[in-house]
Amino acid sequence: MSVPAVSRPAPTSAPTSAPTSAEVFAAHRGGKLATGLTAPLDDARDLAIAYTPGVAEVSRAIAADPALAAEYTWANRLVAVVSDGTAVLGLGDIGPRASLPVMEGKSALFKAFGGLDSIPLVLDTTDVDEIVETLVRLRPSFGAVNLEDVAAPRCFELERRLVEALDCPVMHDDQHGTAIVLLAALRGACTVQGRALDGLRVVISGAGAAGVACARILLAAGVTDVTVLDSRGVLVPGRAGVTGEKAALAEVTNPRRVTGGTAEALAGADVFVGLSSATVPEELLSLMAPEAVVFALSNPDPEVHPDVAARYAAIVATGRSDFPNQINNVLAFPGVFRGALDAGARRITEGMKLAAADAIAAVARDDLAPDRIVPSPFDPRVAPAVSRAVADASVNGR
Repeated sequence: MSVPAVSRPAPTSAPTSAPTSAEVFAAHRGGKLATGLTAPLDDARDLAIAYTPGVAEVSRAIAADPALAAEYTWANRLVAVVSDGTAVLGLGDIGPRASLPVMEGKSALFKAFGGLDSIPLVLDTTDVDEIVETLVRLRPSFGAVNLEDVAAPRCFELERRLVEALDCPVMHDDQHGTAIVLLAALRGACTVQGRALDGLRVVISGAGAAGVACARILLAAGVTDVTVLDSRGVLVPGRAGVTGEKAALAEVTNPRRVTGGTAEALAGADVFVGLSSATVPEELLSLMAPEAVVFALSNPDPEVHPDVAARYAAIVATGRSDFPNQINNVLAFPGVFRGALDAGARRITEGMKLAAADAIAAVARDDLAPDRIVPSPFDPRVAPAVSRAVADASVNGR
């Protein structure tokens, strides 16, 4: 399936200094989004076509055949960016109103990188039943749902319930966008180092939304030795306090049944993935295997400073834009949703996520280096490649 590249300005170099507070507030004044027209409204004839009486013909046609809404409205290409504001960036539970600038930003990224229209919807409730009911009733207005910044463990139930209730693609980006880009970056690191993904010993610090999804996608990709830690130590079946998603994850990870904390988990590990606010002492990195890989992904403060990690690791990645190897979800979600909508998919499957990771890794392949294991977010090849891979995976039943 051919997916055209999205036209946008040429990439620019990273800023040499952080933006000032005045610049930030000025850029956000009045919000970051506005609607635009796809049909002219220059004279009375245009008005008669776009609105009454002409629009009645289209409405009658859709009433007779609801499938025509996909062709004659924007709903089939519209992503709802939905949040309750309970886990926003590094800010935590700040509520729906304070989360709206973030959701507007996400919608802007959908347009700039995926060519998709989207609308931010912040809901003044944290009740899963109420959120599901709201989106079910709004379903005629959109074609897909991007869940954003919903706190764990409620986010797992909410995504599962929405996938069951809605006949359209649903994805919690904090989980799966992170997981897709992480897998792509790890594939790049393995290629640089000349080793196999399935032979890695991986430690993930953090058993929240991103940690659980990253562990599961690595397992699906063939990594057999994944150990996950939460704030109380290594996940292991039967450990006190391990319930729900954590208990399910404990059953399929930690094959050597390591117990204890970060020191015990990192002994001999090839890869560390930080997805929590925990600080990793420098001396613990020395316990890792030679040529280690450290992904310190917490924002704005990584679990260990990249310069410190580089003393012990051959490859270092972060979630920040001011260091090499940024693990940025924008490499994934615009193309994932574009591909799913292009293919008319009703679900975003594990196979589609794996295909997206492979596509990102393939774009980076010709330029790989220890400080370039993933493409730049501004590489114009990324979103079209991900879109094609996801659409093909959907069409082929993956």
